[in-house]
Amino acid sequence: MSRIGKKPVAIPAGVTASIGEGTLSVKGPKGELSMPMSELISYEIKDEGVSVQPANKSKEARAFWGMQRTLVQNLVTGVTEGFTKVLEITGVGYRATAQGKVLKLQLGYSHDVNFDVPEGIEIKTPDNTTVEISGIDKQKVGQVAAEIRRWRKPEPYKGKGIKYRGEYIFRKEGKKK
Repeated sequence: MSRIGKKPVAIPAGVTASIGEGTLSVKGPKGELSMPMSELISYEIKDEGVSVQPANKSKEARAFWGMQRTLVQNLVTGVTEGFTKVLEITGVGYRATAQGKVLKLQLGYSHDVNFDVPEGIEIKTPDNTTVEISGIDKQKVGQVAAEIRRWRKPEPYKGKGIKYRGEYIFRKEGKKK
């Protein structure tokens, strides 16, 4: 049995959840999110929150159970608090500036990289070497962070590049004399 799936997802005050036409919708102070419901899982909205249970005794249904509960939790967290990823840029001359709906990156190429910010995502640059990506959809925030990081992954010799805050870069040893 899934330890995660057993617990219902608590719905805080100011948040409403509804089930309709194969989708679960959650509306809160930051916006509205919805996800398609799996046929292997049964969803119920009760007083204590959204309850997720396997629809049958199949192995697939039990495997999906905990993941579907976590996806529902991500919807509720997204419309109440939102999600944030922070990228740090390391390297001489590497900079980032947010200009409206475009993130301008200078990453050592012969040209600047202009990254168009997708709908529903907000990007801030508190300083030249920090990029804060925030939004209500956890998957979209993580995807945008990964796409920005892909332009210059951290290299193992000097650690130059774009990394997530708190990420450890395994550094290779240099030549010994």
